[in-house]
Amino acid sequence: MKQLRVRVLVGLFIVAGVLAWAGARLWDAFGTLPSVPVAAPVVLAVIAVIIAATALSLRARLRAQRERRPGAKGVDPLVAARSVVFGQASALVAAVVSGAYGGVGVFLLIAGLDATGRRDQAIYAGASVLAGAGVIAAALFLERVCRLPEDDDEDHGGPGTARA
Repeated sequence: MKQLRVRVLVGLFIVAGVLAWAGARLWDAFGTLPSVPVAAPVVLAVIAVIIAATALSLRARLRAQRERRPGAKGVDPLVAARSVVFGQASALVAAVVSGAYGGVGVFLLIAGLDATGRRDQAIYAGASVLAGAGVIAAALFLERVCRLPEDDDEDHGGPGTARA
């Protein structure tokens, strides 16, 4: 499984933001702009909390397993892998969604917040961007928790290598 790259997430955020800004500009020229849902930042924040809780739980269980505490509950490798995949997928989606709401938020700020409800929409868009950043941060933390230790066999001559 490949590690999540921050550059990819930033690129997705920027592309989605530019497309959303252009789309909001075009949509506003034809009539009313669709609203940013109030639930958007809430849903992203809930996902961030779930991912962070999963990471903290796995970290505690892995630490107990490493320290060989009596009664320590081990971590099934498949559960860890599924958790990381969920975190990575959530981070990718959060980057796109945050970029889209960020683009709409920038449009609202540039167009002016005088119109009815535009100020609230800009606040919801900004909160969505912050919640999306929380999802990304939690996913990167989960990925770090579930990372396997590096192989030392290559550096110190594992089985099958001759030592002088």
